[in-house]
Amino acid sequence: MRKLALSDEILLNIEKPARYIGGEVNSVMKDKENVDIRFVMCFPDVYEIGMSHLGIQILYDMFNKRNDVYCERVYSPWPDMHRILKQREIPLFALETQDEIRKFDFLGITIQYEMCYTNILQILDLSQIPLFAKERGKDMPFVIGGGPCTYNPEPLADFFDLFYIGEGETSYDALFEIYKVWKASGAPRREFLRQAANVPGIYVPSLYDVSYKEDGTIASFVPAEDGIPSRIEKQVAVELTDATYPTKPVVPFIKAAQDRVVLEIQRGCIRGCRFCQAGMIYRPTREKDVNTLKRQAYELLKNTGYEEISLNSLSSSDYSKLKELVDYLIEECSERHVNISLPSLRIDEFSLDVMGKVQDIKKSSLTFAPEAGSQRLRDVINKGLTKEVILEGAGKAFEGGWQKVKLYFMLGLPTETAADQEAIAELANEIAVRYYEIPKEKRHGKCQITISTSFFVPKPFTPFQWAPMHQKEYYLESAKTVNEAVKNQLNRKSIRYNWHEADVTVLEGVLARGDRKLGAVVLHAYEKGCLFDAWSDFYDHAKWMESFRQAGVDPDFYTLRERGFDEVFPWDFIDAGVTKAFLKKEYQNAQKGAVSPNCRVKCNGCGAGKYQGGVCVENPD
Repeated sequence: MRKLALSDEILLNIEKPARYIGGEVNSVMKDKENVDIRFVMCFPDVYEIGMSHLGIQILYDMFNKRNDVYCERVYSPWPDMHRILKQREIPLFALETQDEIRKFDFLGITIQYEMCYTNILQILDLSQIPLFAKERGKDMPFVIGGGPCTYNPEPLADFFDLFYIGEGETSYDALFEIYKVWKASGAPRREFLRQAANVPGIYVPSLYDVSYKEDGTIASFVPAEDGIPSRIEKQVAVELTDATYPTKPVVPFIKAAQDRVVLEIQRGCIRGCRFCQAGMIYRPTREKDVNTLKRQAYELLKNTGYEEISLNSLSSSDYSKLKELVDYLIEECSERHVNISLPSLRIDEFSLDVMGKVQDIKKSSLTFAPEAGSQRLRDVINKGLTKEVILEGAGKAFEGGWQKVKLYFMLGLPTETAADQEAIAELANEIAVRYYEIPKEKRHGKCQITISTSFFVPKPFTPFQWAPMHQKEYYLESAKTVNEAVKNQLNRKSIRYNWHEADVTVLEGVLARGDRKLGAVVLHAYEKGCLFDAWSDFYDHAKWMESFRQAGVDPDFYTLRERGFDEVFPWDFIDAGVTKAFLKKEYQNAQKGAVSPNCRVKCNGCGAGKYQGGVCVENPD
């Protein structure tokens, strides 16, 4: 029988002890003495958030299918548990065996968003692993990072031994084989890192040197010794249908953020929105075979007991066999009384017909993401959505029984004006007008439109990676402009407006495009108590600004200036498929308001065709 790492006395005096005891349905239990590699997978946020992350579920399943690897899980302890572990000097532990993290071979950390960076240091600190990679001895785990933030890993470079760039299905087997040989050899820790640096997709930051110009920009980024690749190529699971996929995912004891089965139907997106990092770094778009999806859906529902299944994709409407898949799911799920969730759908006639079949008769909210209020600005960001299409979709939705609409926009987009901001409220009003054009006897109560705005953050490997951001005051003023415009609309009583925090946006922008100099800032912030920065209740802007001053780093350097086309970016050593020339062309198109077609209409020569898969080879003519 397993012995828990925490006493009953501790478990009875903390919030949600189920976060720390493991033993959930479908969790993997192995004989830890009969494996060569022990790997602990970490999501650096609270259990309920981390348990909803599909990437960890995939790797957990894939690793544990190997007889020589045992993969376990760990998440960020909530502040009450953090205090107890620090005060009582209890090392952080994995859920499955309750063993100390520092006793594992690898600690894998998925880095999904910039505001979790201090939580990464929390994991290392509570595990009693030296924060700096250079201070770890041979008896310490190798700390490896993955996820979208590794497309600019430099702010975290000092804290990680390795980063995995790309999709995890391709190179871990090779990494594990090298590790087993190294472990048996007794060679120094650095020797494994040298060998790992030649595995496709693996970046070892300690093996590269960075120098800077007087103006603070990068002068050079080069390997520190011979035999180390100068560029790291992202890894792509080209044949997604054949890739491993968990059909017995771990079912948490407590309600997770996404409390449902997740069925990944495709990766990538054909749309080419210029603000969207995911749409660029996950190219090319690859679909799963529909018969494989049907089988996986059946097994997922059978093995979990969930009452909802969600289709996972950046743009589900673009999956070519969506109708066939949805028809199957409707039949299968109706027998099991399971709900179907269809996020990332365009609001067109087909999608509304599908949603009408799968949603309860009391229609829930419909979600539109126009991103910009004016047509001019939607063309700048290459949204590929006209006002006519939006109003037509809303009208059909209203006629189909919906009366609640959520609208998502961004403020602070390149070339934005006050007129573009006011257009957000005007578009919401026009949607409300469309509702009230329906005869009164056919309406379903009062129209409710909720506008939400976030503030735009330029990300690496997007056409807007050169674009400047704004001061915090600009974002607050732009939100005020939208709010005032809402009050001036004829249908203002039907419109509600919410907006994001500006302080967090500015910090996210610094970390997203930062360099190695930011490592000191992150460390100071953690030492001052910054944790769970993505949670508004915990974020402390004053401590972060004090950390910048203490490190001698000016945050404005990373946010307020427009980059030149000849500037060396901290992430330029990564080959993400999309070329810098393509991104430059798209940035120039944005400034002209020129729209680029989606990948199925015309190839724009982004560079992802070199992977010879997915949409890039659908029409070889």
